Amino acid sequence: MDSPKIKSDQAIDHNAELPNDPTANPQPNTPRSGTTPTAHPWRPRAHPVSWITLGVTTGAILMTSIDGGILPAVLPAIVKEFHLTTAQAGLVNSVFFAALLIGAFGFGWLSDRIGTGYRRTWTWNIAMLLAIVGGIATFGLSGGFTAFLLLRIPMGVSRGGSEPINVALVGEWWPKEHRGFAVGVHHTGFPLGQFLTGALIAGVLGVAGWREAFLLIPLLGLVIVIAQGIVGTRRNQQRVYDWIDANGLTKPLPELSPRMAGGMMAPLKACLANANVRWSVLLIFLFLYAEYGASTFLTTQFVDGGMGFAEAALVAGASGLTGWIGQVVWGTWSDRFGRKPALIVLVLGWAASLVAMIFIAGAASGWVVLLAWGLFRNAPYPVVYALILDSVPQAAGTGMGLLIGISSGLSGVVAAAVAGWVIQHFGFAAHYVILAAIVLACLIPLARITETVQQVGRAPVGPTTK
Repeated sequence: MDSPKIKSDQAIDHNAELPNDPTANPQPNTPRSGTTPTAHPWRPRAHPVSWITLGVTTGAILMTSIDGGILPAVLPAIVKEFHLTTAQAGLVNSVFFAALLIGAFGFGWLSDRIGTGYRRTWTWNIAMLLAIVGGIATFGLSGGFTAFLLLRIPMGVSRGGSEPINVALVGEWWPKEHRGFAVGVHHTGFPLGQFLTGALIAGVLGVAGWREAFLLIPLLGLVIVIAQGIVGTRRNQQRVYDWIDANGLTKPLPELSPRMAGGMMAPLKACLANANVRWSVLLIFLFLYAEYGASTFLTTQFVDGGMGFAEAALVAGASGLTGWIGQVVWGTWSDRFGRKPALIVLVLGWAASLVAMIFIAGAASGWVVLLAWGLFRNAPYPVVYALILDSVPQAAGTGMGLLIGISSGLSGVVAAAVAGWVIQHFGFAAHYVILAAIVLACLIPLARITETVQQVGRAPVGPTTK
């Protein structure tokens, strides 16, 4: 099919998107159009503004993680105040999750239509401000259960919308050669946010109630909104692109803020036509299914094994201590050796970790197995996100929204319920064997994905639409 046309602030040099001839002698300070593993050192190089943007966007994803963790952390207090049944408590989560799916696709698509590059800052700030407004409204207007339930909608839309925009944004401020590193570092905000959520909630609940948690914690995001507005400007992006050209690296986009022509649905059509996007949705669904299935019942497994609840909860969270390491290491590794080889290693590490969970017999073995799992647990996501950025650069927000919305939605709906049934009827050993098999099934969509990082001794490669 014909590629969608692109509009931008300036005329586009269409040759900038074409891969260089690997047999030709590259000219000095000429950007490379494919990511060549041997052409750059392990140490990432970028303009100072790129590093500042990475810090700000990591803070943004940290706030996304924290905002998403408020509801489950304070749900017991909400259940007690409103005298909710189990079904009503489940409805709260369902409404939030449905809004998350709408936000992921809606804001991802909107960010592509408004514009890539520095213009994504505007869309992300809108998504984050929606969470702040929703938090303020929850504090002041949630006198009854119905009002509280309806106010989960803006919070969920914000949570779903902020992640795909932010992933696309960080990828558009770094050279292509270091995209996996940047997205990996950026996504360390999630395990850090999971850790900090508990501490922040405990601090707020120590002096106030659950409503104040919704009021005060999202307000911290104002700092990130202001920082994004200061850093994410056209002038700063131009400085970054000039530096990338001067250093012989590859710009993430041919121009500062290209936008697709061809109608409102052009980004969606581009994503659905791209095989890498389609297969990545299935790939991430399988990873998330295994993650939700495993993590939901870890504490239960440990308590049934004789641990106290507090100790079981602590051990169950051990993978978060090493999760950030895996994200940075495997993201960087994928820049040099390819997205697919990195994902193959992660599939095997994931499967081995799940099988090892069968043999957890106490706190010591639990710490060992889960710390090892952490080296693989969170890492597939930034690697696949980098793959999406490589594959549909002008529709990255929509692609990320589809990926996060569909895979998270389907896995969130079915994984815990099915896993609970398996554990009840067949036990934890069968549960982990099934999850390991599901992870190994990731090799099927992975085989259909086209590598987007140029391999040593090969011509540059790109995504396929077949």
